Formats: sequence, structure tokens, C-alpha cells
Amino acid sequence: MCGIVGYIGNQQAAPILLDGLGKLEYRGYDSAGVAVFDGTDINMVKAQGRLKVLDELTHGGETLPGTLGIGHTRWATHGAPSDTNAHPHFNKDKSIVVVHNGIIENYLKLKKKLTARGYEFVSETDTEVIVHLLDRYYTGNPLQAITKVMHRMEGSYALGIIFKDHPNELYAVRKDSPLIVGHTKGGNIIASDVPAVLKYTRDVFFIENEEIVRMTEDSMEFFNVDEEPIEKEATHIEWDVNAAEKGGYEHFMLKEMYEQPKAILDTFSPRIKDGNIVIDELGMSDEDIQAIRKIMIVACGSAYHVGMSSKYIFEGLARIPVEVDTASEFRYRNPILEEGTLLIVISQSGETADSLAALREAHNQGTKVLGIVNVVGSSIAREADNVMYTWAGPEIAVATTKAYSAQLIAMYLLAMKFAHVRGKLDDQGMAQMIEEMKELPTQVEMLLNNKNRIQKFANRYLAARDIFFIGRGIDYAISLEGSLKLKEVSYIHSEAYAAGELKHGTISLIEEGTLVSAVLTQEELYKKMISNMVEVRTRGAFVMAVTNVDNTEVERAADYVVYIPKTNKYFTNSLAIIPLQLFGYYVAVGRGCDVDKPRNLAKSVTVE
Repeated sequence: MCGIVGYIGNQQAAPILLDGLGKLEYRGYDSAGVAVFDGTDINMVKAQGRLKVLDELTHGGETLPGTLGIGHTRWATHGAPSDTNAHPHFNKDKSIVVVHNGIIENYLKLKKKLTARGYEFVSETDTEVIVHLLDRYYTGNPLQAITKVMHRMEGSYALGIIFKDHPNELYAVRKDSPLIVGHTKGGNIIASDVPAVLKYTRDVFFIENEEIVRMTEDSMEFFNVDEEPIEKEATHIEWDVNAAEKGGYEHFMLKEMYEQPKAILDTFSPRIKDGNIVIDELGMSDEDIQAIRKIMIVACGSAYHVGMSSKYIFEGLARIPVEVDTASEFRYRNPILEEGTLLIVISQSGETADSLAALREAHNQGTKVLGIVNVVGSSIAREADNVMYTWAGPEIAVATTKAYSAQLIAMYLLAMKFAHVRGKLDDQGMAQMIEEMKELPTQVEMLLNNKNRIQKFANRYLAARDIFFIGRGIDYAISLEGSLKLKEVSYIHSEAYAAGELKHGTISLIEEGTLVSAVLTQEELYKKMISNMVEVRTRGAFVMAVTNVDNTEVERAADYVVYIPKTNKYFTNSLAIIPLQLFGYYVAVGRGCDVDKPRNLAKSVTVE
């Protein structure tokens, strides 16, 4: 979950490295470092803390001359955040330097062998093993040394490597951790993710597993692990470069919340043609859809909550049985994937390690996989049998908002299409749902414009110790996401519960003044939910309700009510989540938290 960059060209490298790291800081921000070759030596500067500490130490990179360099922003996995554990890492004579994103699973075994050979380790990281292994096998041919090291390492890695006695070359390597490379004006660049390179190029090469790149100022060569040359095609990135900037907003999270109407519109609008849903890139025939007997959805974090919501939608609309599993658990429970099962993997980055592992486990069992991703050319997009893209654009804040909303829309569209093809949704019903979907961007914008009221309410709970969320059905899925948003950015303990489970233990946590957020958007469950709200209110809870505009009866059981516009019952998640996002955001801001970069978190989880 770290970010790496590298540059070789005719411009000073350090400012480019720092600029790229700034676009990748969402991937990790407990320390950062850069190494630049000045024509004689490789000079390295590392600093614990946010990237701005390194930026100030190097005066924006100006104090580091040289046109070849690598950089890293860290999310600690092995060794606490410190200057010593920060990347890059040198070999003993400082002739080889490495940056690494990933985890070397057999590093202790390798470290023991290297120590026996006299190698000394100065950090607690697994990465230092890599640079000493390179030193061990390097005899003048960098490519040969790299492949020997690859054969001996287990785990995941994306590497940027400089060899001092090959001053006109930059090497990059990938296995299971994301890595892209691209041509820039006067040079070449490597990075962990697209935002780091948008300023310099729109045409990138996605490096596949066990591939190596050798770059000079004006050339780029690709090799497999057997040192055989391979050909690759570039992918053009359409993202707006300004989308990776704050654009006057105080935080990326707030900006991205306000971009949700556009993300929703961009995700559904191109797919609605002549009253039908047409997903060009999907590649599934009507026969394929009709043959589905069961859907399994695997995802992590907020994407998992999208999956939870989707279970109710697919089962309700298309009448297809659905299981939802956290990707980190899926592969280890020996899943039963019967014939006719479709596995849907949801991931914003398309590089989530556990989700990728679930995809590969499904393929091992002969199961078809559909990927729902936001990044064109990402690993999940390439490895899945079928793919559907969300058009949310780059999302920088660690806590997702617009990517979550775009994922919901993608799943609505799939459920509607599947239901229509399978004869469970007629033309009239499809037309009505499409019209209701077209209203969502305007309705979301209206809710966002209610931010001042939410902010005033949020300010009352800056010192809260516990906040609970309850709901039933789809509303339980919404509650899960609302709770996650709050605890991610405000550090307040929060949990979401299925409201019907309150009496089975959870209600014992309620005490005088505890805030309970109740979500009730499913009309058939109003009475049940109101009963649950009365139960917690009777025990001293302060109840905030999020409900449909026509459900005024809720006011007798709630202390504070947020109404959402009327929409299709399967679309309520897209609206009810908005006030919960705003609430979490304003509580965090009021508490002085860094909402874009919450402690201990990173956005793209590319390690298990």
C-alpha cells in the first residue's frame, strides 16, 4: 500500500519524483524518500512523516541534482515509521538502490541466509532483503540479477531499481503489486498509479505479473522473467488532470462528494440507449446471463457494502440467489463454486490484493468472473472474464465517496439488465426505473446543498465516544457504509447493526445520550424500524433518522430527521448515504482530523 515513482530523462528528477509522490500520498504517508543519481553518486534523502517534510528538506527537490531517480511514500508493514525504515534502501556500498511496494513473504528466510553470508541490515523492513539479494547476484548484468532475485522471492512487489554503474538505465519490476510506465516529454516515468503520471503523459503501459522494464531517456524495453523480450501496447487514459487537484475545496473528500452527481451520470448515461441498458465492454450475451444460477460478490471495505446492497437488488429484481463475502475471507474458506455461478469482484483501483486473490481462486475452479472497476487496464480488469467500468475518475481521498456511488450505479444497471433479460422486469418496469435513475444526480446535488444543516448537527457530536447505525435490508447495508465513513475519518468508535438484532445483545451498549442513526427507506419495514428506534430512545439514545420524504410518522420516534427525495426502493442507497457522508466528514473536520489521509489507513490495499 505504498506509492513508488521513478524518472529518467533530460529534466531534473527530484521535483518530478516529489510531484508524483504527492499524487500517490493516499497510498501511504508515514514516511517518504527519494534517491537521485547526480552523475557520480546516488544521493538519498528520507524523512519520517508526511511528504511535506521531505519536500521542505529538499527545497522541492532543488537540492538534489540529477536526471535519474526513484521515490517512495510509505505505509508501514515491516518496521515502525522512521527515517531508517523509510525507502529507498541501499546495498552496503550504495551502488544499488531500491523502492518497493508490497510484501516479501519469505523475507525472514532470505534475511537469515544473507546474514550468514555477511550482509548487515540496518532497517526492520522486508525491502532491504531485496537490495542485498540484488547485490548478491549482480555481476554486471542488471537484468540477470533481477531475474535471479525474482526466482527467490515469494510475495508481492513493484520495484524501482537504479544500478550506479548503469547510470543511463532505470529498471522496474512487478509481481502482484500495481505498476505503470509511460513516455514523457524528454524521458520516461514509472509509478504505482495513474494520478502520478497524468501531468506528464496520458499513454501508459500496465506492467503484468513477473515483467521487467528497462528504460533509458528515450527508450523502453520489456522482458519476462526468463529475460525474453516482449511487446506491449499502451493504454490511453481519459481522466481529466484537474480531477486530481482540490479545485478550491478544503479537502479532496468534500470535492469528491460534490463530484458524485457527475460520477453517477457518467456511469449510467452512456449505458442507456433507446430505452435499454447496453454495457458495451461487458461481453456477456443474453444466453450467458440466462445461464446464471447463482451470483457471488466479493469485495473489501466500502465495495463490500456495495455488494451487500446489491444482494437485495439482484435477488429482488432478477430473482438470482446472491452470496456476499469479504475478499480476504473468501479464498481461505474453500468456497464451493458450482456450475452456473458468476463471481462479481468490485474494486475501485482494480488492484486490491485480496480481491485479486479471490478472482484467481474462482478461475482455478473454472468459475467466470465479472470485474467492476474504476481503472481501465488494472489487474482485475485484465484478468476478469468480463468487465464493467465505473466512470468516477480519479479519487484521491482515502475514504471513498464518489467511487462508492458509481459502483452502486453499476450494480443497479447490471441488476436491471439481468432482470430484463431473464424476464423478471418488463419493458414498462425498465422504462420507469431508467427515468428514476435519471433523477438521481439532481437529487444527490440537492442533498449535498443541505450540508449546512448537517454540519450544525455534526458539531454536537465532536466529543462522542460511540455512535451506532441501525437498519434493515438495504438500509442495513447503508448503515454499514455510514458507520465506516464516520470511523474512518473521525476516529470515533462506530458500529452498524441489523436493527432486528438489537435485542440479541447490542442494546446493552445504549446509554443516556448515545447517538443512534437509524436508516429507514424501505416502506415495508417502516413499522419494524420505528419500533427499534423507540426501543433505543427509551433507553436514553438520541435518534437521528434518515428516511423518505413521505415518512413523517418517523418524527414520533426520532429526535432529528433527514429526509431524502422519493426514488425507486432499490436506489435509496444512492440518496441516503449522502447525509451520512456529510455527517462523518463534518464530525472529522470539527475534531481537527486529516480527513483526506486518516491515520493508519491507505487507499489502495495492494497487500494482504
